[in-house]
Amino acid sequence: MSDLIVIGFPKVEEAEQVRRELVTIQQQHLIALEDACVLEHGEDGHVHLKQAINLAAAGAASGSFWGMLIGLLFLNPLVGLAVGAGAGAASGALSDIGINDQFLKELGETLPKGSAALALLVREGTPDRVVESLRSHAPHARLVKTSLSHVDEDKLRDLIKKSAQQAEALRLA
Repeated sequence: MSDLIVIGFPKVEEAEQVRRELVTIQQQHLIALEDACVLEHGEDGHVHLKQAINLAAAGAASGSFWGMLIGLLFLNPLVGLAVGAGAGAASGALSDIGINDQFLKELGETLPKGSAALALLVREGTPDRVVESLRSHAPHARLVKTSLSHVDEDKLRDLIKKSAQQAEALRLA
């Protein structure tokens, strides 16, 4: 079972940077993410979601391939390509894997205007090593929401707090 972890940041740029760093950390097998999304409560009052995976684009690419292949079989690859791309894009746009978009928008409305959060769906991970790798962001990070048990959530809060203290000590040294 996966766990939802939402971490708030004062600026969207920092949330984006942490998301990019998590991709590298994932390649080191310290965390396995099912989904990652940056949500921004803009100054205009609207919530903007920046998904890690664009399902419409992925669906269009997959649909194009299969449509062209079927089109080749029926001697009309251009029509197959167009129909496949359209069908793939439509199915990609309509499917919602990972964290529910409506939930993310409602959560984004609770953030202060101009701030952002990073929502993660974590399949498995090594929290102490991940937090250690992201130490430079710890002073600005705050735990917004999790689906962890109370004990695990408290452990994660303590890790973030200790990491923030270590980052501050390094900055002052």
